[in-house]
Amino acid sequence: MIYPKKLSSKKKDLIFKIFLISSVVLGLLLILINKLTTPEVPWAALSNAGIIYIWITVFYSIRKNINIAGHVLVQAIAISLLTVFIDYKLGFEKWSINISVPIIIMIANVTMLILTIVSHKKFIKYAIYQLIIVLFSMIPVILMSENIIENKVLSIIASGISILNLILTLSLCAKDVKAAIVRKFHI
Repeated sequence: MIYPKKLSSKKKDLIFKIFLISSVVLGLLLILINKLTTPEVPWAALSNAGIIYIWITVFYSIRKNINIAGHVLVQAIAISLLTVFIDYKLGFEKWSINISVPIIIMIANVTMLILTIVSHKKFIKYAIYQLIIVLFSMIPVILMSENIIENKVLSIIASGISILNLILTLSLCAKDVKAAIVRKFHI
């Protein structure tokens, strides 16, 4: 099996810093949008809690180095269900499906990208979870077709990022995917 070149620790640290700063900027942007659009519903706090939760998972998972992608997938789904439940309990203003779930999908994809870059030897294991996240990201698209989602921009962006991330992941491990298929199906 051929793997891409291992990133130096300086490059890994730079990537972490870029994504961490991007997360902070996104969190501040969410707070601003929340204050300007719907200050009576604290959806930005929940979304930022999701961002923090995902980052804690990334740091924990990298240290433990066991089935990281599975943890990201399960937690992204759990947080999405939690935000939908909270939205339902608050009167179902649809902020969860319009804003939170697409943002959680984007964060899950960024997390998978970081994990793919950092754990270069596990590309093939992450490809399956990335495919499941792509399928999960199609739920907002289905809800858009049923006119349940009003703010379609975030859902389209989340689905697009998910598909691009899958393509990137598969391109990084194309030879490994081919070797696994040949090995498993005796082609």
